[in-house]
Amino acid sequence: MSLDPVALAQDLIRRPSVTPADAGAMDVLQAALEGIGFNCRRMKFGEIENLYARRGTTGPNFCFAGHTDVVPVGDVAAWKQGAFDAGVVDGVLFGRGAVDMKGAVAAFVAACAAIERKDQRGSISLLITGDEEGEADDGTVRVVQALRDEGEVIDHCVVGEPSSLAKLGDQMKIGRRGSVSASIVVEGIQGHVAYPERAANPVPVLIRLLERLQSRVLDDGYPEFPRSNLEVTTIDVGNAAGNVIPARATARLNIRFNPTHTGKALADWFQAECGKAGEGFKGTVSLKTKISGEAFLTEPGDFVGVCSAAVREVTGLDPALSTSGGTSDARFIRSLCPVVELGLVGATMHMVDECVPVEQLRDLTKVYGRLIDRYFDTFA
Repeated sequence: MSLDPVALAQDLIRRPSVTPADAGAMDVLQAALEGIGFNCRRMKFGEIENLYARRGTTGPNFCFAGHTDVVPVGDVAAWKQGAFDAGVVDGVLFGRGAVDMKGAVAAFVAACAAIERKDQRGSISLLITGDEEGEADDGTVRVVQALRDEGEVIDHCVVGEPSSLAKLGDQMKIGRRGSVSASIVVEGIQGHVAYPERAANPVPVLIRLLERLQSRVLDDGYPEFPRSNLEVTTIDVGNAAGNVIPARATARLNIRFNPTHTGKALADWFQAECGKAGEGFKGTVSLKTKISGEAFLTEPGDFVGVCSAAVREVTGLDPALSTSGGTSDARFIRSLCPVVELGLVGATMHMVDECVPVEQLRDLTKVYGRLIDRYFDTFA
């Protein structure tokens, strides 16, 4: 059976599923999957729609993972084509989610449709969330936990994030750095600048704390990973008066870290430094941390080789193996199985006039089709 990935991508784009809204995107996807023999489960957590679909009952179970939610449109008037019209102009499909990542989701389904079910070995599954672009609290992380609790086995996974740089298949991601964020609040005592003994200025305390944090060299890198980096993202006092010592100073920061560290160890370091900063201060120093994901690496081997070979057979390129970029839902799936990210060129993701050439979308479908063939030739 054939299924046009461009037509399916258009149907998905026309559902304005800006996180946390679904707007019918999962209904479109479920109908397409059930039409090619998948058993679909809708898994709703909070207000987030998620879907797990599987065709086959035996192992190995190869999974495609991705998301149907998208970021906001931004300036509607700046779009040459309607952000949710899914128009094709001169061979290019425009629309929010065309690249990130309704296009890849459509390619998943079209690649699965091209495989005769009677010839399928093992199982193919799709894990699709509506909460990747938001806080990600009720999306893939909840589905993964539910599947683990049920004893569902996924052997390997490809996430369809837009991993390519300039040409389809020029790069795959085989890992990601971890992320830990911190919010620091220094509460002092407000007072007149001429009478500092009556006040407790939180600003010098915060400055010294941030200097201590930034002066540490976290590491010199890690095999396959760049160095970890700490970035202060905001410092706020909110003091409009030049003759008033403020009562409060806050800061936020983030560390993207390689496997030299764990999120907990870095959060513990933040806590220890905040404790030192508060010594002898007549106010308080408080901290909140959030670990968004741990660093991980899928070691090059048979699975990475299968993905690379599929790319090479369709595009002629040998993809570079990268761990660059921010976080993705691969950080949750890696607790189930080895995971690789392979998708479209990401040049226009999150931008006005997000778009993908239709031929690139068709070529990605071919890559996924070859990947499925090679996967079961290797692991079944």
